[in-house]
Amino acid sequence: MPASRASQPVVIERVQTGVRIEKRLLKVLKGLAEYHDLSLSDLLEGVLLHSLEGKCPFSEETLRQAVELKKIYGLTLTADDSHQLVEGDAP
Repeated sequence: MPASRASQPVVIERVQTGVRIEKRLLKVLKGLAEYHDLSLSDLLEGVLLHSLEGKCPFSEETLRQAVELKKIYGLTLTADDSHQLVEGDAP
């Protein structure tokens, strides 16, 4: 039986980007990356790839950890807030 694709390394090209992100959300993501011993880039790539396939990127345990990190960093934003966020100095 052939090995699954997940067990095979996939060669990619990464590019540097200047993405801006909400400060508390970034802290929570960095905390989750640290929790899983991943780089922030690896965590974000995994989240995005799962999301593009309609899959939840996190286990129940990771979701519980995210809730705790949100409390620690005061992140009260939810998915309902997406596309409604404006910078503090915006008109």
